[in-house]
Amino acid sequence: MTILPPQMVLWLTGLSGSGKTTIARALKPRLDELGYKCEALDGDVVRKELSPDLGFTKEDRETHARRVVYLCKLLSRNGILPIVSLISPYRNFRAYARVDIESEGSKFVEVYVKCSLDSCIKRDPKGLYKKALAGEIKDMTGLQDPYEEPLNPDLTVDTDAMSLEDCTSAILSQLERLSFATYA
Repeated sequence: MTILPPQMVLWLTGLSGSGKTTIARALKPRLDELGYKCEALDGDVVRKELSPDLGFTKEDRETHARRVVYLCKLLSRNGILPIVSLISPYRNFRAYARVDIESEGSKFVEVYVKCSLDSCIKRDPKGLYKKALAGEIKDMTGLQDPYEEPLNPDLTVDTDAMSLEDCTSAILSQLERLSFATYA
């Protein structure tokens, strides 16, 4: 059995449609089988429940993401591994999330779910790109608003080139490597 650090937050970042939530949903049962308590936190679902008062301006996105960070800290300190799937488009915010989470003793693992904008537009599972390209949505990440790719993520999985199984296996392998480094 893989031994993970006692407190950890797995943060999946990438464009809308890159596969973050699909990967999180595939990881959860695999980690559950290994005996870990996990909670998959989809950015859209958490937004609906914790941030219905917020829009999609940069400030509102960061406020929403800070709420997610706080939720992650609560879960992690209580022995639950949050698997976050959140666009979190700005590098400075992801750096803040890492520092804030790690300041409480949890390991922050940033996974960049890389996918070309063209593929995300083709997938468009929520129809957001279609609406943004038609002018119905403003400030769409990757179109009108930037997505700042991570410079040094703990792991990158490329959903243009890798299957879902390959992505989940790569993440589990990375978590195992991190656990060896933690307990070495």
